[in-house]
Amino acid sequence: MAEEAVLGFLQTNDQISDSHQFAASVGVGHTELENVIKSLKGFEIVDAQEITRQSWVLTEEGKKYMVNGSPEALFFSAIPPEGISRNTLKEKLGIETFDIGSKAAAKNKWIAFDKDLVKRKVESVEDEVKNLLTRINNGEVVSDQVINDLKRRKLIVKQTWKGYLLKRGPKYVSKRKKAATDLTREHIVSGDWKNLEFKEYNVNAEARAIQVGYLHSLLEVREEIQNIFLQMGFEEMPTNNFVESSFWNFDALFQPQQHPARDSHDTFFLETADRTKDLPEDYLKNVKRVHEFGGYGSKGYGYDWKRDEAEKNLLRTHTTAVSTRMLYALAQQETFTPKRYYSIDRVFRNEAVDRTHLAEFHQIEGVICDRGLTLGDLIGVLEDFFSRLGMSKLRFKPAYNPYTEPSMEIFSYHDGLQKWVEVGNSGMFRPEMLLPMGLPEDVNVIAWGLSLERPTMILYGISNIRDLFGPKVDFDLIKNNPICRLGI
Repeated sequence: MAEEAVLGFLQTNDQISDSHQFAASVGVGHTELENVIKSLKGFEIVDAQEITRQSWVLTEEGKKYMVNGSPEALFFSAIPPEGISRNTLKEKLGIETFDIGSKAAAKNKWIAFDKDLVKRKVESVEDEVKNLLTRINNGEVVSDQVINDLKRRKLIVKQTWKGYLLKRGPKYVSKRKKAATDLTREHIVSGDWKNLEFKEYNVNAEARAIQVGYLHSLLEVREEIQNIFLQMGFEEMPTNNFVESSFWNFDALFQPQQHPARDSHDTFFLETADRTKDLPEDYLKNVKRVHEFGGYGSKGYGYDWKRDEAEKNLLRTHTTAVSTRMLYALAQQETFTPKRYYSIDRVFRNEAVDRTHLAEFHQIEGVICDRGLTLGDLIGVLEDFFSRLGMSKLRFKPAYNPYTEPSMEIFSYHDGLQKWVEVGNSGMFRPEMLLPMGLPEDVNVIAWGLSLERPTMILYGISNIRDLFGPKVDFDLIKNNPICRLGI
């Protein structure tokens, strides 16, 4: 209907000067007419010139004043000739009308306050605000001063009006034939193709973008680091158990049961399925003995080790719990075989969330188990590993860990920040941890760990970890991130 109306009108008239007025005259919505105009313009049947106008319209409050009167006029009208008390007038008008009306009426010098009494200073007033709002609503022009006053009172707002001016185009027709998009077998057989108009194809038009999935930034960096481990001859450890027992997470690592990390303020303990009974008994006895009395050249911690504490289930605080299981399984083999293990997976800490900390994050861990390993071997492996990450400037600082001795913090020089930044932790597993498992005495284990989030944030220039992981992640950031290439 809208298309027929436009083409029919232009057949006998030079132009449609206002698409809004035309839409109202033929009884169609302007949105429907606008779609028809765009289609006709695309086929050059009409020329459409976009026109923009601005006008002032009443706000909801302005409409209310136009119908009921302004607060100052209502305030004045509610005052009898003999005057009225403030409280009575406030109850009569309501707090909002009283507050606005009293200020405006006093400014206009219509009223006077005599202690608690409100009196008229003039016999009558004209509601100029109501009159001006009515004029604006009718499309009349008012002065700039009036506009500014009403705008300041938030009684009017500027509205932008967009429409079209239409004229006949170079390919104008009074009635458009529907163009065929395909030449079919039926058209050829029947001969209809001779009378058909076919839609022109734009061979230069770009194809619709194919919607595909995109790897999250963490997964991209994870894959690169995983490739580095594989290139260095490591094999991946199974890390599919987020829930771990305190025994494997703490006790087997020679971490005392009084350690602050085992407190509920730092660790998430389970309320349901809160305990495990599936622990290797012989190994458990060895761990208990070395905690209480020492052994293997150690004095132990000299406290009453409790199985009840070791059986508590928790969300693992580090993937070293997995490394412990793998080393124990390795120790049960008849013949020792050197191994290189790695893992990259999620761990959980009961920490306050801020721009650099989350209650869950991803830990990268590398473990090498072999005969005669030394601290020099560890430093050499770390330099090889981190150089592949693009970090060739390393420093090492002595540190303390319950289950490694010696222990080292790893620092790398950040060219962008112009300072040394801590990038990981490392050490050699203690005999008190390894020998109770049954590993040979000449076998040493070197290990290191770091978070996945920190190098990812540095690589992609992200300052807030919540923009990288969690509900605030920007999907456009994931879509538009460059390809991850470490060490280049």
